[in-house]
Amino acid sequence: MRFTFQNDHWCYEAVTLADLPTLAAHILDHTEHHVNLLEAPMGSGKTTLCNALLEAWGSEDRGSSPTFALIEEHYGPKGRFYHLDAYRLTSEEEAYDVGLEEYLEDGCPMWIEWGEKVRSLLPYTVGVVYLTATPSGQRTVRFYPSLSTQKIAWNYE
Repeated sequence: MRFTFQNDHWCYEAVTLADLPTLAAHILDHTEHHVNLLEAPMGSGKTTLCNALLEAWGSEDRGSSPTFALIEEHYGPKGRFYHLDAYRLTSEEEAYDVGLEEYLEDGCPMWIEWGEKVRSLLPYTVGVVYLTATPSGQRTVRFYPSLSTQKIAWNYE
């Protein structure tokens, strides 16, 4: 894995599964907001990266895809860590009904997949991770520690 800082974001190239612990630790070291988004097409590794972030954060919980539970709450030496998969949400009202606003206001780290489905509930500025699969099966990852929700490339391909 190679990484560089470019203007307002970190760029990680040739990322493999073996690189995930190092990648996750580096992202956490440079995170500026408690709410962060994972943007990528289906099957690109959002949940896998989130699980690596959870482990690097210090939790012994085994993360999984919260597609059906929507929000998973994990515990570790630093407190709570939330993982939201908004894929199945049909409206922002549904996100409000499951208590997303309370989770967002809690101030604990929260990593959100399919953030465009809850965009009006998000803080004005968040961290964003974009994942892109390469033909060789590796990933390119771009991490913006602080990005206005108005500048996010939703439905990132």
